[in-house]
Amino acid sequence: MKLYIKIFFGIFLALSASRFIPHPPNFTSLLALSFYVPALLGRKYIFALLLSFVITDLFIGFHALTFFTWGAVVIIGVTTKYFSNKFTTRLMGAFLGTIIFFIITNFGVWAIGSYGYTFEGLITCYVLAIPFYAYSLISTILFSSIIEIIYKITNNNIKSFKINT
Repeated sequence: MKLYIKIFFGIFLALSASRFIPHPPNFTSLLALSFYVPALLGRKYIFALLLSFVITDLFIGFHALTFFTWGAVVIIGVTTKYFSNKFTTRLMGAFLGTIIFFIITNFGVWAIGSYGYTFEGLITCYVLAIPFYAYSLISTILFSSIIEIIYKITNNNIKSFKINT
């Protein structure tokens, strides 16, 4: 339980830093963490990730899409079991996470009536969201790369420690 709490605080700090520091829209570590936390640590950490997200939302503020964003985080986390084997599949999984987030959250924008309840409104909603998707994709690639580097260094250090002891 002690390790879980330490990891929770690590997740919270990483997520908070990228959400509270001024940034372009959707340019945070959220999607990379939503994928990599359960992929590398296990799906039991989805709750820690979601709780971190809820706590940061207490400070940033809740909005009409809150449950859509939280739902996307959970769905991304659950899908990780299919992509956590190796480097390339993890990157594909993180990329898929950006698509899942884009589809769910923009459906939420349409569902709250922002573009009218028509098929044209739905299409307009998704088309106008493309620039925001670009930010999500770039930030996910950046933060995924950072996580992969840290994972590689940490993994190598653990292996060399076991060999040397």
